[in-house]
Amino acid sequence: MTPAPRRQRRAAALALWRLRAPMLAFEWDAEWGLDRAVVDELFRSVVSAPDEQSDGRYRRAAAELSRAPLFESEVDDPNVRELVQLETLVRLLAFGEALAEPAENQSEDQADDQTEDQVEFIVEGPRDLAHYVDQCVEASFYDHPSQDAHRQYLAALPKPVRSHGLGYFASRNLAVEHACVETLPTLPATDGLLDTPAGRDLIARCEDFGAELAATLKWLGTTGH
Repeated sequence: MTPAPRRQRRAAALALWRLRAPMLAFEWDAEWGLDRAVVDELFRSVVSAPDEQSDGRYRRAAAELSRAPLFESEVDDPNVRELVQLETLVRLLAFGEALAEPAENQSEDQADDQTEDQVEFIVEGPRDLAHYVDQCVEASFYDHPSQDAHRQYLAALPKPVRSHGLGYFASRNLAVEHACVETLPTLPATDGLLDTPAGRDLIARCEDFGAELAATLKWLGTTGH
């Protein structure tokens, strides 16, 4: 795997890690039929060293996830938390598709383009979901418990960032994403994200974002969203 695809893979892995806490911090609808051990294995594999063994583990876990009853029908009227979780599950499966071997009738360029599309779809996940949660917070009849801290964070952002007009979670995700983009080219090619101090720092940033997002999803659940 060349340096560019490795960076793409890691960028996708870190995007998924930002959604890990919202996925794992809550109980799931029993009708979804999800195995928590399988979902946890997917998250652990996504940040492990990129090799055939870890790719194989991920593909096997993704195949098991795809057989859950959840994927046999649509979820009617999901709440905010469920929608975030459903979008996360779709992207966990997309990561497995990005690891798949190219089809026999695919050229190398076609396979690379498909992988790039899947990676971009995954990276867009926390962007879109952070914006969606910001909209839900803004539409709530109740003030967010950390409203003042959120306003202070936004006010302290550099002017070029503020000019985007993003809400708190979208801005925070953008900051973490930029940190990942800057750091990923410096990481050793064969190591997992947890194997180096710089990689662990990125994981920690993603975990902090995910934990705060999960806390807000819990709060939104108490307000009737």
